[in-house]
Amino acid sequence: MSKTAKWLLGIFGFLFLFVVFIVVVVSVFLSESETEDISSGSGGTIALVELKEPIISSEDFVRQLKRYRDNMNVRAIVVRIESPGGGVAASQEMYEEVKKTRTSGKPVVVSMGSVAASGGYYVACGADKIVANPGSITGSIGVISQFMHFNQLMEKIGIDATTIKSGKLKDSGSPLRPMTKEDKEYFQQMIDDVHDQFVTTVAEERKLKKDEVRKLADGRVFTGRKAYELKLIDTLGTFEDALRLAADLAHIEGKPRVIKERKKERWTDILFGDVRSEFDKLKSELLDQPIVQYRYVQPQ
Repeated sequence: MSKTAKWLLGIFGFLFLFVVFIVVVVSVFLSESETEDISSGSGGTIALVELKEPIISSEDFVRQLKRYRDNMNVRAIVVRIESPGGGVAASQEMYEEVKKTRTSGKPVVVSMGSVAASGGYYVACGADKIVANPGSITGSIGVISQFMHFNQLMEKIGIDATTIKSGKLKDSGSPLRPMTKEDKEYFQQMIDDVHDQFVTTVAEERKLKKDEVRKLADGRVFTGRKAYELKLIDTLGTFEDALRLAADLAHIEGKPRVIKERKKERWTDILFGDVRSEFDKLKSELLDQPIVQYRYVQPQ
């Protein structure tokens, strides 16, 4: 290779690394979050935290709650839930953070959208007050675990698989073989335990007898109006009603200022837009779903 060619390769290599560096810096800058005003007012500040998707990870939700709980200028928090629920552990972590915020003395009011069911309802139970529209879908106090099996398809196309394991239940739920009776009993015991945790939380938070909650905890959903009759929520109302209730609990006089976190667009979102969004949805549906879920399976 000639000296000129080496120089050209070196220059191109440097330019490539420089471009990668700029892209990384811009990506970090654009992915930062900022606060925006939802409405202005002369009273105290209310923070809005939104849960508007199936629950897979609790990280972002917990971070926002902690941020506003530690902010002395924020007098109350409204949590807007529009979710069918999702992962058990993530739902429980969100609930615990809502409860921790409530017990810290900062009022938390949940506003239910069209669907706030299963894990979404679990999270709501940690608040001071739960507000739902008459037509909101909530409840679905239950646990679900679904397994796919590819063994018959693999047999048809001539693909075999060998599993080496240390215990007879180590590959329970594997898509490579049918589920045995022992597998089903094993998973049912786990599901029953997680279900009991849900029932216990609802009974304690809603001041209901556990036997009463268990009668309702068969996975069925309720309208907001029915949930109010069953004492699963505190009152019927809109998002604006939830804001007024939060202001009252925080003793805010006058119209409150309402803020929420707004994320800046990442460079990948700007470049690829809807393609990335659809890919992320597909990835979450196929790869990121927890095995055991507090989730309302919505009719298609």
